[in-house]
Amino acid sequence: MLAKSALQAERLCPFPGVRAASLIAEDPTYAVPEQYRHRILNKEERELIKASVPVLDKYGLEITKLFYSKMLAAHPELKNVFNNANQSHFEQPRALAQALAAYASNIDDLGVLKAAIELIAAKHVSLYIQPEQYVIVGEYLIGAIAEVLGDALSPEVAMAWTAAYWQLAEVLIKRENELYQQNHGWTDWAEFKIAKKVKESDEVTSFYLEPLDKGLKPLPAFLPGQFISIQVDVPTLGHQQTRQYSLSEASSPDHYRISIKKEPGAVDKSKQHSPGLISNLMHDTKDEGDIIRVSHPVGDFFLQTESNPDAPLVLLSGGVGLTPLMAMLSSLIAQKSSRPVSWIHGARSASARAFTDQIRTLAQSRDDLQVTLFEDHPEEHEIPGRDYNFSGVVDLKQLDDEKTLFLHDTRAQYYICGPPRFMSKMESDLIERGVDAGRLHMEKFGTGGIPHVSTTSPA
Repeated sequence: MLAKSALQAERLCPFPGVRAASLIAEDPTYAVPEQYRHRILNKEERELIKASVPVLDKYGLEITKLFYSKMLAAHPELKNVFNNANQSHFEQPRALAQALAAYASNIDDLGVLKAAIELIAAKHVSLYIQPEQYVIVGEYLIGAIAEVLGDALSPEVAMAWTAAYWQLAEVLIKRENELYQQNHGWTDWAEFKIAKKVKESDEVTSFYLEPLDKGLKPLPAFLPGQFISIQVDVPTLGHQQTRQYSLSEASSPDHYRISIKKEPGAVDKSKQHSPGLISNLMHDTKDEGDIIRVSHPVGDFFLQTESNPDAPLVLLSGGVGLTPLMAMLSSLIAQKSSRPVSWIHGARSASARAFTDQIRTLAQSRDDLQVTLFEDHPEEHEIPGRDYNFSGVVDLKQLDDEKTLFLHDTRAQYYICGPPRFMSKMESDLIERGVDAGRLHMEKFGTGGIPHVSTTSPA
C-alpha cells in the first residue's frame, strides 16, 4: 500500500487545461512534470533501477500486458494508433517489456540505446504522437508496475521508476519535436487518393498516392529508404488502424508509392486480430479513387551519400524487404550515379518476387549494376542463369567475394532489409567475412528492434 500511495501522490500532469496546452505548444517538454523536467537520475535511483532488471525479466510481460489493456480501455481513441494484431498476439507488450529491461540495464549509459531511441522517435512521429500522450502512458505504465508487483514495490523503487520514465520521455519528446520541425508544416494526417494500383507479383501490389490538399504539392522529398504511415477505417473493428510502409521508389513531387505484400494471416475475415488484416484490406477493398490518410515520410534507415558517394553498394533483401531498397536503387538511377551496385534478393518463388522485370531491364542497361536472385523453390520451367541465379535461401558463400560482395573495398556499404532472422544471418555472415559493423545498415518491419550480432569484425 505504501508504494501505491506514493504513486498516487505523483501528479503526472503538471498543469491543467488550456494553460498546459499553451505551454506545451511553446515548449513540448512542459508535458514533463516540473519536478522531473531537465532532471537526470541520481546514483541511488540508477542503482534501484538496475536492481529491478531481474524483476522485469520475470514480470515484464505481465506488466506491459496489463498496461496496454487498462490504457486502451480508458482511452479507446488510442486504438487508432496501436496495431491491433500486435496487441492480440502480445508482440507489442513483449517488445515494450524488452525495451524496459534494456533501458534499466543501460541506465548508466543511455548512449547505448541511441539507435533504439531514434527508431522509437521516428515511429512516434509517423503516428503523430503528442507530448501530452506521454502523461497517459506514464500513468498507466507506472500504475501497472505497482499493480503487478504490489507490496513488493517499495516507495523508493516506485519513485525511481517514475523519475526514470520521465527521463526517457523527455529524451523522446525532444527528439520527436526536432523531427516534427522537419515536416514542412505537415503537422497531422493528410488525406491521399489512391491514384493508381499496380500488381507487382502474386503477393505484392503498389499503391500510388496523391494528396487531396493541393497545398501539399510539390510533396516533401524523402530520403530513399524512409517510410510513411497510412491510416484506414476497419469496419470489423469499429476503429481505424495504422501501419507503416516503406516508400518504394525515388522521391516524386506528385505522388508517393508504397508496395504492400498481401499477408496470408487474415485470409479468414473473421480473424479480426490476425497479422495481415490491413494488407488484405488494402489489396481486396481499396481501389483507385479511394481515400486513405497518410503521414509525412520519416525514418532513420536511408541511403547515406554524404561520405564516399562513389563507394560500392550492396543492397541485400529478403521477400518484401526489397521495397526500401527499390527506393534507394531508383534514386541512384535518377541521380545518374555511376556507383557500383550489387542487388542481391531472395524470394520463395518467381511468382512471389516483385519488380523482377524492372530490375532486369536496369541491369541490362547499366554496367555498374549486377543482379543476383535466389529462389527457395524454383518452378520446373525456370532455367538457372536466366530466371534465377541460385536455388535455396540467400547464401553469401555462393557469391564472389570481390565482384559481388565488394569485400576488398573497405568503403563498401551494405543495406539489408527483410525478416529478422534473414537480417541477423546476413549481418553475422558479413561480419565473419571481415566487414566492419559500422558499414552495415538494417531495417526491420514490425514491432521491436533488430537482434544485432555482438561479434566484432576481425582485425
